[in-house]
Amino acid sequence: MSGPAAAYTLTLAPASPKTIYLQVGVGSFTGNYNAGGQPGNNTTVNNVSTTVAASAVGNGTPQPMTTDSTASKSFLDGYAFCNVPGQLYIGGYYRTAGGTTAAAQVTATVPTALTNATGDTIPFSKIQWTSSGNGDNGAEPFPAGTFVNGGVQNVGAMASNTWNESCWTFSYLNNTVPSAGTYTGVVRYTMSSP
Repeated sequence: MSGPAAAYTLTLAPASPKTIYLQVGVGSFTGNYNAGGQPGNNTTVNNVSTTVAASAVGNGTPQPMTTDSTASKSFLDGYAFCNVPGQLYIGGYYRTAGGTTAAAQVTATVPTALTNATGDTIPFSKIQWTSSGNGDNGAEPFPAGTFVNGGVQNVGAMASNTWNESCWTFSYLNNTVPSAGTYTGVVRYTMSSP
């Protein structure tokens, strides 16, 4: 690691082998990166959810969402970066064995809509997020946004030889009146390096 950096982006020294690591919610790491830790695979799928009171349905007041993720600390150094259950951690690193290359891209594959057991739908664009993190002091590598209604959208990028992290706070816009029910949908995040 080298040079001063904000809490959410840190420059890494190039090292072999080329490595990419993406964590959304709970992840796996042996120790911390700056102490020689190594990334692992984790198949956990975390939920972000809200329950809207019947008296508030469709009133236009965004409803805060919470996560079942317990990931609050950065695997870079163990710093308590996110505040659960109100925030979802997203981060990781892109390290090359040599010099600078094009950035690795992080995308979300989003279904057209959330659906309930009887087939009713809520557009995914009714879910938005803000981006921050404890100790931040600048632009986020994974900025605020709103989901698209089906398709692939870019949610951030990692320059080569950097560690990047943000904490997302989700909300449901609550500006329509859907049928009663529990609506679900799965967003899949992918990191692609050049």
